[in-house]
Amino acid sequence: MDYKLQVGVQSHLEMGPLDDKSMHDLDDKCIYSLEMDAQKTQSTDSNEHVSLSGSLPVGGNKRIRNGVYKSIKTVVFSNKLNLLMPFGPLAILVHKMTAHNGWVFFLSLLGITPLAERLGYATEQLAFFTGPTVGGLLNATFGNATELIISIYALKSGMIRVVQLSLLGSILSNMLLVLGCAFFCGGLVYHRKEQVFSKATAVVNSGLLLMAVMGLLFPAVLHYTHTERHAGKSELTLSRFSSCVMLLAYAAYLVFQLKSQNDQYVPIDEEGSQNEENSDDDEAPEISKLESLIWLAIMTAWISILSDYLVDTIEGASDTWDVPIAFISVILLPIIGNAAEHASAIMFAMKDKLDISLGVAIGSSTQISMFGIPFCVVIGWMMGREMDLNFQLFETATLFITVIVVAFFSAGGHVELLQRTNAYSLLSDSSCKFLRTRRSFFNQ
Repeated sequence: MDYKLQVGVQSHLEMGPLDDKSMHDLDDKCIYSLEMDAQKTQSTDSNEHVSLSGSLPVGGNKRIRNGVYKSIKTVVFSNKLNLLMPFGPLAILVHKMTAHNGWVFFLSLLGITPLAERLGYATEQLAFFTGPTVGGLLNATFGNATELIISIYALKSGMIRVVQLSLLGSILSNMLLVLGCAFFCGGLVYHRKEQVFSKATAVVNSGLLLMAVMGLLFPAVLHYTHTERHAGKSELTLSRFSSCVMLLAYAAYLVFQLKSQNDQYVPIDEEGSQNEENSDDDEAPEISKLESLIWLAIMTAWISILSDYLVDTIEGASDTWDVPIAFISVILLPIIGNAAEHASAIMFAMKDKLDISLGVAIGSSTQISMFGIPFCVVIGWMMGREMDLNFQLFETATLFITVIVVAFFSAGGHVELLQRTNAYSLLSDSSCKFLRTRRSFFNQ
C-alpha cells in the first residue's frame, strides 16, 4: 500500500503541479486504500479465529479420549491380579445359562478378588487430594468394604449366621494365618538377624481387640447362662447397645490417631529420630480426583453385583461341593476377599518391614471387630433383622483365645531394639502408607 501511494504521488509530481481537485481525489483514493486494507486484515483475522475455534472441540475430544485411555490403562492393565477380572462377567454368564451354583460361586469369588484390591487403589488415589485426615477416614471406611458389602447382601437374604462366620473368619485369618505366615516367611529370609517391630501400635490395636471381644463375650455369656429376663430380647438389646458403644469407641480411636498422633506414622531412623524425607519420596497421584471418584463408584457397584450372585449361590455351592456353609463362611470368603492384602503383608515381612505387616494383620482385625461387626448389627437393626453379637460359645472362645495370644505376643515386643529399626506405625488395614507401598508388589 505504501509503495502504490509513493508511485502515485511521484507520477503526479512528474506531470506538474496539482490543483485542489486533484489533491482531493488523491486523498480519497488514499483513504479508500486504507479502508480496504483494514477490511482485508479484519477478514483474515476473523477467518483464522473461526478456524481455530472450530478446531478446539476436535482437540478437546482427543484429549478426553487420551485421558480415558490412560486412566483405564493405569487402573485396569497395570496390575497382574486384574487378569482375574473376566471371571466376574463369566460368573453372570454361567448363572444365566446353566444356573450351576457351584461354578457361579467359584467364579464370583475369583472376580471379586481383583476388584477388592482396585477398590483400595482408588481410595488411595483419592486420599492424595483430600489430605491426611479425610484420607485416613476414607481408607478406614473402604478398607474392608468387600466384606461389608457381602455381609449386607447376606443380611438382606436373612443369612445372619453367614454374616457372623464370615466376619469372624476375617479376624481369625488376619491374626493367625496372615500374621503367622508373615513372621515365618520373614524369618526364612532374615534368619541371621532378629526382626523387630513397633510395640506401641500393636499394643493399642490389641487393646481395641480385647474391647471388641468383651462386647462379643457378654451376649454369649448371657445366652448360655440363661440369665435373661426376656428370652431372646435381652440378648438382642445388649448386642445393639454394645454395637453403638463400639462404634463410638472406634470413632474416638480414629480421631485420636488422625489428630493427636501424626508423628507416629513417620519412619524412625537408626538414631531414633523421625525421618520424614524417606517416608514418601516420589509419591504422586496416578489419576485425578474425578477419576478416583468414578473408579471408586464403578468398583463398588461391580463388587455389589457380584456379591449378590455370591450370596445367592452359597447354599447351592455347599450342597454341590458337599462342604459345610461354616467352612465357606469362615475360610473361603475371608481368604479370597483379602487375598491381595494377605500376599502383600507377607511380602512386606520378607522385606524386613514387620510394622507394615502388623498394620495389615492386627489393624484389619481391629477394624472388622470394632467397626465391621457393630456396623452389621446396626444395619440389621435398620433392616428388621435380628443380628446380634452372640457368635455361639465355641466361636467366641476361639476368638477370645486368639486375641489373648496375639496381645501377649505383641506386648512382649522389643522396646530396647526399637531405636534400631525403621518403624512404620499404621492407622489401619488400609492406611495410606500400606496402600501406596503394596502396589509395587503386584506391578512387578
